Amino acid sequence: MTALVARPVRVQRLNEKRQSLLATAHMRLMILMLLFAAGVTVVVGRLAMLAIFDAPGARSNLLGAVPRGDIVDRNGQPLARTIDAWTIGVHPEKLIGDPSDIAQKLADLMPEHRDQAWFYSQLTKKVPFTYLQRRASPSLVEAVNAIGEPGIVFERETQRLYPQSTMAAHALGFLSTDGRGMSGMERVLDERLRDPASTGQPVALSIDTRVQAAMESELGRAMTTFSARGGGGIILDVATGEVIAMVSLPNFNPNRVGKSGTEQLRNITTQSVFELGSTFKPITMATALDTGVVTSMTRRFDATHPLQVGRFTIHDERGDPKRWLNMAETLIYSSNVATARVADEIGPQRMQAMFNKLGFGTKPDIELREKGRPLWPTYWARTTTMTTAYGHGIAVTPLHLASAYAALVNGGIWRPATLMKLQPGHAPAGRRVISPATSARMRQFLRLIVLRGTGRKGDAPGYRVGGKTGTAEAAVAGGYDHSRNVATFAAAFPMDAPRYVVLAMLDSPQGTKETGGWKTAAWNAAPVVGRTIARVGAMLGVVPDANRDIDVSDLTPTLYEEGGAEPVDGQ
Repeated sequence: MTALVARPVRVQRLNEKRQSLLATAHMRLMILMLLFAAGVTVVVGRLAMLAIFDAPGARSNLLGAVPRGDIVDRNGQPLARTIDAWTIGVHPEKLIGDPSDIAQKLADLMPEHRDQAWFYSQLTKKVPFTYLQRRASPSLVEAVNAIGEPGIVFERETQRLYPQSTMAAHALGFLSTDGRGMSGMERVLDERLRDPASTGQPVALSIDTRVQAAMESELGRAMTTFSARGGGGIILDVATGEVIAMVSLPNFNPNRVGKSGTEQLRNITTQSVFELGSTFKPITMATALDTGVVTSMTRRFDATHPLQVGRFTIHDERGDPKRWLNMAETLIYSSNVATARVADEIGPQRMQAMFNKLGFGTKPDIELREKGRPLWPTYWARTTTMTTAYGHGIAVTPLHLASAYAALVNGGIWRPATLMKLQPGHAPAGRRVISPATSARMRQFLRLIVLRGTGRKGDAPGYRVGGKTGTAEAAVAGGYDHSRNVATFAAAFPMDAPRYVVLAMLDSPQGTKETGGWKTAAWNAAPVVGRTIARVGAMLGVVPDANRDIDVSDLTPTLYEEGGAEPVDGQ
């Protein structure tokens, strides 16, 4: 009986011991699993920290976490975009292979980038990390990876891409290596483009890529034909001040800005100031009409002989008519003498007041930071008033002149230029500089210059172009370079209801066999404008109409009929 009782007790104790051992095993297994999970968490966390803070290019990855906003043209075409790209780098101290052999392989894969010596110097640098190539293509990354060198590493980062290459480069600008805007609208819009709240909302500029391409093409063609040092072109909406095209040549590629020099980076249209010659004459005539100095279109001014003022002599080009000229004829023949006589009656105060109203006393009014300050005479003598009336002795940027011509033809309102697309009805109010009646008269004058005067080669059939040529010797320190000139044609169309100003300027063009050796604006700058308008007019919504034109009938009876001026004088 005693034995039977003892046996169940031993079995119970054995079961209790087994359960205790199982509980202990479960506890140890749980602790092991927790330790393993903690270890994995630490490793993953450490890898994440390394990826964020210790990896090469971590700064660019952090900056790239919020991609820079895109820039598009007025029709939504991309001008500047942020894209994913590859960067190739190296940890020199982690190289396993022979640096010389690896450098040669890299040079073979990237011959346009650097030679074998450069790659060898990078691979043997006493630094933890250095870059070999940024903005690398996937195919190049694959080829470099095939070298099999663990010391060479790859990473993704954001890159700024300008898909139109050099197009509108000066308007767009470029970025620094750390992604900051350095020039152009990239600089102006820097904070906005980097603002996380603006992500996914591209900024629209006023530029039209179709129009920009056409003007770049025509101006580049003229630069080549006439071996010019540089060129500038602007197309401006006369009602809003929007810049539809802005061309500065030579240009640069913002994708590879490091390969560009100072001349390529300079924006001729807003930074460079020039004496723009006879393009100032319509401004003088508008001043005379608006101030009441001249009230009759039949009044004539003596241009029979050079004008002697003290020790200075003002003369006209050879071939100009030596007779008395009225206002319209003064512009058609581009007479310096008659213009000087008109300016003499206007006087320095009223002439300066008009120049100031047109913004000629300050840097051009536009968002860009790259702007030149006009050069004014320090003292306004009688001769100063006369010579500035035909664009000598005062220097402004091409954009100054384009904005002034917009005011001459749009009813008399000057507005600041802008590279931002404006919504309908949001044009700035501007300021009145001449009366609507004076502006209407200027439209007639400018059209007559193209129909009968020096602007004939700037016409575009059906588009009713009006404008003025200007040729001036290039100003240099201490005087003028008589072997160089600046040729400009400032125009607007259609003159019966002006919508756009188109300006083309060539710096130091040369004569050709086709021009008979002439290197004046009538032969080189004017045709650029005519061809550009013919190409872009319809794009801009202006329908060519050969049966429509501005009415100049009240002026034509006053003209001395002798066939009009030939464009060879080029004023």
